[in-house]
Amino acid sequence: MSDDVQATGSDGPGESSRAWLELAPDYERARTKEDSLDRLVEWPAQRELLGDVTGRSVLDLGCGNGSKLAELVRHGATNSVGIDVSGNFLEDPPSGLQLIRGDLSELDSLPELGGGKFDRILFLQSFGYAKDPVRALKTARAMLAEDGFILLTRTQPIRYAVERAEQNGTTLGEEYFTSAPHSYVSGWNDHITLTKRPYTMSDLLNTFSAAGLWIETTLEPQLSEAARSQYPHKQAWMNKYLGILIFKLRPHSTS
Repeated sequence: MSDDVQATGSDGPGESSRAWLELAPDYERARTKEDSLDRLVEWPAQRELLGDVTGRSVLDLGCGNGSKLAELVRHGATNSVGIDVSGNFLEDPPSGLQLIRGDLSELDSLPELGGGKFDRILFLQSFGYAKDPVRALKTARAMLAEDGFILLTRTQPIRYAVERAEQNGTTLGEEYFTSAPHSYVSGWNDHITLTKRPYTMSDLLNTFSAAGLWIETTLEPQLSEAARSQYPHKQAWMNKYLGILIFKLRPHSTS
């Protein structure tokens, strides 16, 4: 009997939490590899957009094991909280960091967050797990301190369109605008099949708008020249699938 797991993955509702429970340890192992795109591209760009975090409180929604947030605390962030459904946390987090097992789709039900305000709120490749994306963003927006912002990372949607076009023998345009789910074997664990819910750029922008947020900055980070030379296989992947989008979001004024 196969021990494969089929679950709705990071861009779909339903069983997405189950998928992450299965994948969390594999993701953390993959992220620490020398040629990890998270290590080479994503985290450096995210870190740059966050700026100086000294004295800032940070809420990381979908924090994984909490290592990125721990790094921010070591660089001066304070009163910071990480939420992840896996509960697969660092064994010895630094002082000033609290790690809580919980679902980012149910933030209202976490008593530890009651009345809390944060200078920075992160959705680092975790936003696709939200069962109701607009609700999740509205809840996060309500927890922003004055002059705070949300940093949100999403996979470039064209990546999925390219993958589906290759798989189905169709065109890029057909697959970019399809609403049909897309299933594939996870690159982190080949015993788990993920089902992605497609989205377009307009879907993302409309979600931000519906949640009362505006985009201050958008980045599409790429490999450095040195990394391109050292890891040509990663550059080949980026040339084909484009990578990620990073949004710095602020709430619309209520005045």
